Amino acid sequence: MNFDKKNYVIALGTLISYTAFGGTKAPNVIFILADDISYADFGCYGAKKIKTPHLDKLARDGVKFTSAYAPASTSTPSRYALLTGEYAWRVGASILPGDAPLLIDTQKNNLPKTFQQAGYSTGIVGKWHLGLGSRKEKVDFNKTIKNGPKEVGFDYSYIFPATNDRVPCIYIENGEVVNLSSSDPIQISYQQKIGDNPTGKENPELLTLRPHMGHDGTIVNGVSRIGWMSGGKSALWKDEEMADVLLGKALQFIKNQKGKPYFLYFATHNAHEPRIPSPKFRGKSKAGIYGDVIEEFDYMVGEVVKVLKELGEYDNTILIVTSDNGSRIREGYEDGALDNLNGHNPYWILRGEKGTLNEGGLRVPFIFSWPQMLKKGFKQEQPFCYLDMLATFPHLLNLSTKNLCMNDSKNASELFFNPLAEKYRPYLILQDNGRNIAVRSGKWKWIPAQKNQNQELYNLENDPSELHNVQFDYWPIVLELQKSIWEIK
Repeated sequence: MNFDKKNYVIALGTLISYTAFGGTKAPNVIFILADDISYADFGCYGAKKIKTPHLDKLARDGVKFTSAYAPASTSTPSRYALLTGEYAWRVGASILPGDAPLLIDTQKNNLPKTFQQAGYSTGIVGKWHLGLGSRKEKVDFNKTIKNGPKEVGFDYSYIFPATNDRVPCIYIENGEVVNLSSSDPIQISYQQKIGDNPTGKENPELLTLRPHMGHDGTIVNGVSRIGWMSGGKSALWKDEEMADVLLGKALQFIKNQKGKPYFLYFATHNAHEPRIPSPKFRGKSKAGIYGDVIEEFDYMVGEVVKVLKELGEYDNTILIVTSDNGSRIREGYEDGALDNLNGHNPYWILRGEKGTLNEGGLRVPFIFSWPQMLKKGFKQEQPFCYLDMLATFPHLLNLSTKNLCMNDSKNASELFFNPLAEKYRPYLILQDNGRNIAVRSGKWKWIPAQKNQNQELYNLENDPSELHNVQFDYWPIVLELQKSIWEIK
């Protein structure tokens, strides 16, 4: 993909033209990462009970990937791999508590640093979940926070530290806790209760949402969380306002760039538990509370598109929408989501869910839009993992990578413009919440033996539901995929 060639055209059932950037502004890039949204949760991926018109239009006019994978089936490892282009199992990444130290090596190249070197403004809005502070000095939320988004390469940040079901339930803007009073300092713990704040375990009568499986720590906004927290009362978020707050900050970042190219990583909290949509979306869908927060997410994407069009920048903006992993419908709270899906199946015919190595936990929706360069939408069926965006973006945008390491990331740019592109790497390596991995190579999916579980081999072309383990029937394939792991490790 060379943007120095004017009117470079590929005609393979669709017409795509590349033109040199010339004197015009380089393209903006917005990467929207949903939280716990599954493969079949959008209308364009088969959902009937959940309405997602804005996402459906993006998919219709752009590229809809049908075999796109999150790097992992849980949050922290996927986010780490996206931003670093490195397999998260190399650093032992798993779901982090809210007081964990920064997981990303600030001395290595990563996605925001690559954009910074190219002259882009960089911003993150939303979920972080990659640790703050250092191993030597635990993060203190009452001081300016160092070793966070800024040190990783983001010029602007408005984040919440971990997940919306974990303490601390606060926003942090450019290293400072928003609305924090010095007379009411924040303390948190994941080992034992601190302070006198009520907890879900001790004060269930105060809850507006009952916990499930241990989410019974400090109560914030009527919901008990994982962990314990005291102080910071004026800084606490309100769950029902979260979507509007984060959307507002993302839109403001877009408006503030004033002609300078930018990279925005917009990491929403939808559809992670606790699922508490704004009042205008509660009860809106036909798939219960789960559908409500996904329709809210669609609205957020639509508002981003709307503002881009108002600014005259939509055509020259790369907009990507995907998810960090598949969902688990009933996980932390008794919100009735599982009982009120009304026939909606988030996983289509895929087996597994969040945290597993099966397709339901790893395969995610992935939509690519770039109207100025992509003249007609198409479906991309080749397997792809967004760990490879670190190496892919420079090829899409003709960015220099001089002296920048691409880590484990590989260039997949042809997939974004050629529906008949051949596979760009021999195999994808995917992980769960630990060091357990799976390998996808062409039509084959291999899951090595784990504790109390034999190895598995599936032909996803014939068996996308992973119902028939054919390891003994195709033993040479198993040996070949075993070799791939030995080579990569």
